[in-house]
Amino acid sequence: MSAAYDLIVIGSGPGGYVAAIRASQLGMKTAIVERESLGGICLNWGCIPTKALLRSAEVLHLAKHAKSFGLKIENPSFDLDAVVKRSRSVASQLSNGVKFLMKKNKIDVIEGTARLEKGVPAPKVIVKGKDGKDTPYTAKHVMLATGARARDIPQAGLVADGKLIWTYREAMTPDVMPKRLLVIGSGAIGIEFASFYNELGSDVFVAEVMERILPVEDAEISALAEKDFKKQGLNILTGAKVENLKAGKSTVTAEITTKDGKKETKEFDRAILAVGIVGNVENLGLEALGVKIEKTHVVVDGFGRTGVPGLYAIGDLTGPPWLAHKASHEGVVCVEGIHGKNHAEPFDASNIPGCTYSHPQVASVGLTEAAAKAKGYDIKVGRFPFIGNGKAIALGAENGLVKTIFDKKTGELLGAHMIGAEVTELIQGYVIARQGELTEADIVHTIFAHPTLSETMHEAVLDAEGRALHI
Repeated sequence: MSAAYDLIVIGSGPGGYVAAIRASQLGMKTAIVERESLGGICLNWGCIPTKALLRSAEVLHLAKHAKSFGLKIENPSFDLDAVVKRSRSVASQLSNGVKFLMKKNKIDVIEGTARLEKGVPAPKVIVKGKDGKDTPYTAKHVMLATGARARDIPQAGLVADGKLIWTYREAMTPDVMPKRLLVIGSGAIGIEFASFYNELGSDVFVAEVMERILPVEDAEISALAEKDFKKQGLNILTGAKVENLKAGKSTVTAEITTKDGKKETKEFDRAILAVGIVGNVENLGLEALGVKIEKTHVVVDGFGRTGVPGLYAIGDLTGPPWLAHKASHEGVVCVEGIHGKNHAEPFDASNIPGCTYSHPQVASVGLTEAAAKAKGYDIKVGRFPFIGNGKAIALGAENGLVKTIFDKKTGELLGAHMIGAEVTELIQGYVIARQGELTEADIVHTIFAHPTLSETMHEAVLDAEGRALHI
């Protein structure tokens, strides 16, 4: 049987649909298989709708502090149903946008659930439609972009029930505003939800088993974030182990062991599990094909190749970091490798920015200070606080810090770490600097517009040289 397509992509998240578009741009006849909504988890239940929720919380925060801007807003409040409705509307708009992009790029959209069977030159794709019927499809190449889902830990009694114990899905469409909320896990997902619910008035407890929140971030930034969150009223327990999470009729109880060994049982209205994710590898027929899977993730090389002829995998399915922009870039690298473009280079994870959209925001790229030292670098560190930046003060956002880490010998930018207003936007400047292999001297001699928050980035680099101008 001849292949009907050059490429079939299974999964239409930001990795899958971007890969399909790039394939179409390169002249490949492409189809994409999706069992739910176009855009995947990111557009429908992750990146985008959570940012819509957080924007509502940010506006409420500004309204509460209107007096400090010389404005009068009496008793600002919120309508939970309307907040959620706006978030869902944003998600729907973008999902429809992906539908338009598929049509524009002449990509066939196949609705249903896919599984794979042995085939040549690539595995055969069998799609079970909504009518329950199986339809076979063939392609020269098949790409898995099935993503991941929230992780449960049954052995520790941490299992979501979708009613009182939530994953990110239920946390985005709450039926009530919980008076007391337990968030288990303080990575980006946990902290973002903690920040949102805290702003809307919940008494939020964050339990983190590691010794600090946002454990993948630079330790100095994590400490500043914890201090700021506590000022806002968040209850944060680090080095805390949560077990025996049980849902009753209307409340949840959790057994929490603190870092000093004390154990107590606390009651909450709701709990959110944010303890990681697992790859969607089940029911795809991967084992029969001989695909290597480690810790629920498909093992691939720098071009997304699985080792099975004609079969590729990208995105959350292939492991951390579990980020939409990582998936999109992987998809492009994989497609260009399939197409044989001369400039295609293996995927490099070292320049992937990480962003947490809490209040305050946190962003980073490259090595932390501890990681740079562990690798044996002789480093220079620069810091600049937002309080020294005119734009930050004008915005009423003077709490923040930019930290840069350089190789003392070569001037290479090893890492950059930021906390404060809009740092999820600012971080891209340092990402470009690393991608372009700019040195400390290159950034020093770059002109930054005034007045902007980006000047903090320049000053942090100058500080590494002992040349900061405004502190």
